[in-house]
Amino acid sequence: MKKLFAISSTSENDPLAFNRRRFMEYFGSIGLGATLMPGALLAVAQDAPQITLGMVDEAARVAGLSLPPEAEKRIAESLSRKGGLLANYQTLREMKLGNDTPSAIVFNPLLPGMKLPADRKTFKWSKPNVAKPKTDEDLAFLPLTHLARLIEKREIKSLDLTKLYLERLKKHDPILHCVVTLTEELALKQAAKADQEIAAGKYRGPLHGIPWGAKDLLAVKGYKTTFGASPYKEQSIDVDASVYTKLTAAGAVLVGKLTLGALAQGDRWFGGQTKSPWDPANPNSGSSGSSAGPASATAAGLVGFSIGTETRGSIMSPASRCGVTGLRPTFGRVSRYGAMALSWTMDKIGPLCRTAEDCALVLKAICGPDGKDNHVIPAPFDWDAGRDVRKLGVGYLKTDYEGEIPDDPKNPDRVERQRANRKFNMDALAVIKGLGVNLIPLELPKGSSGAMDFILTTEGAAAFDDLIRGDKLEMMSAEPERSAWVGSFRLHRFVPAVEYIQANRARYKLMEEFNQVFDKIDLFIGSSLSVTNLTGHPEISLPHGFDSKGQPTSLRFTGRLFGEEDMLLLARAFQSKTDFHLKRPKL
Repeated sequence: MKKLFAISSTSENDPLAFNRRRFMEYFGSIGLGATLMPGALLAVAQDAPQITLGMVDEAARVAGLSLPPEAEKRIAESLSRKGGLLANYQTLREMKLGNDTPSAIVFNPLLPGMKLPADRKTFKWSKPNVAKPKTDEDLAFLPLTHLARLIEKREIKSLDLTKLYLERLKKHDPILHCVVTLTEELALKQAAKADQEIAAGKYRGPLHGIPWGAKDLLAVKGYKTTFGASPYKEQSIDVDASVYTKLTAAGAVLVGKLTLGALAQGDRWFGGQTKSPWDPANPNSGSSGSSAGPASATAAGLVGFSIGTETRGSIMSPASRCGVTGLRPTFGRVSRYGAMALSWTMDKIGPLCRTAEDCALVLKAICGPDGKDNHVIPAPFDWDAGRDVRKLGVGYLKTDYEGEIPDDPKNPDRVERQRANRKFNMDALAVIKGLGVNLIPLELPKGSSGAMDFILTTEGAAAFDDLIRGDKLEMMSAEPERSAWVGSFRLHRFVPAVEYIQANRARYKLMEEFNQVFDKIDLFIGSSLSVTNLTGHPEISLPHGFDSKGQPTSLRFTGRLFGEEDMLLLARAFQSKTDFHLKRPKL
């Protein structure tokens, strides 16, 4: 036992010392030393035949701990003994939990004493009076509400609409790179069934017969689910995602599985970069991500609507870039069963559509418990398109409308975009005031989420632990899908459990602080993306202008927990007075 506790030599002939020093020098050289807590010790020691006092001492110093020699000795002994922590970790790894095993830790965005919205059992959509367009192009770009009325009135058939969208997907995908897999055989069967049911008077509701696209991290039996990443290109998952099951029950028709940035980051996947349809020839005009394909396909009129996911911006960002209406629901509103896990306490599923009311119709179909995702909260979602928008309490962020935006010679495009957004924000505020809405200026709490950001990447490292330990992760280091997840997952494998738990305790304080914003308002105009993805609040993005280069700009609303109805009501009212959401890219 004496050898076990001997402080190791620094000689180049001592492989343990050399490996340890090389490890510490590498991470120190890239500025990560401060992030390596005791988890780094375990990472270094995994393949070592012994744990030395030197290892424990180094780990203690980077963790900011001062340990007496006797304590270090006991730690080394405890780690190394049979049945100790290292042995437990090895047992867990041998379980091969994979990405589809959920976490027993359940995140609830509701603070003690908070009540869910009252269930009014209301579902009243606008049912617009619409005639069939003269051209297929016009038909393809109609909002979901209009398509639904045409199908309900049997002025168009689901099969014809499905064939139209399949044709457009085939025609425009070579430029947009927004499709991973066309589900043509399935779509034609579902559309034919929808037509038969509707002809027999069995109309299921506004999604019946509507073609849609799924982000390719949602499992559908019989089709590949690639996660947009080379290691999973041939992966098939023998379950149906709950969102797919619910939409199928509503009569919707799946026409394709759409692209996402590799493992839900950005717009680059193993097939290339998904493009925004507003400027697809521009090599810098990606659709943003990670719901890259759903946003691009919806904006280009290739689907009636699409489904994306967000962990920290993956619906809001591509919706903004592509000029569509994207809704990120409250955490716990929609089941993630059958969806790729990136962060069990942050992942959310939501629609990307042409209008706010379209989003309401889709959310109604996909929300609620399914008995398979224990994070889902049974909160009612009502929709009444005729509610009086003037009764809403609406705040706006003063910082979005006040102060000069300084020049930045290094980033002139960013400055131009910020100034364009400021102008469009002011114009939008005037429109909303014109609706009779009383606007209340507000400032958000000063609390930052930055120190908690590693919650996402730590959970991601766990979700893809098998990949990190295997030999395929490097496949994502090459073009075209070069992904920052490669280094990030490896780094965050070293986050200790204590720091992860502390970050979630700080997250609770952030939730308490942010919820105070809604003491006197129902929603506010503006966004605090990083914070609300941790607190679980919903957000919507909708187009509100076009910059000098013809690129769409966006307006964001943030709502109280389970306050999607209020956000969507204001967004619908805004879109009733503007036409930005009806503009089409020239393909």
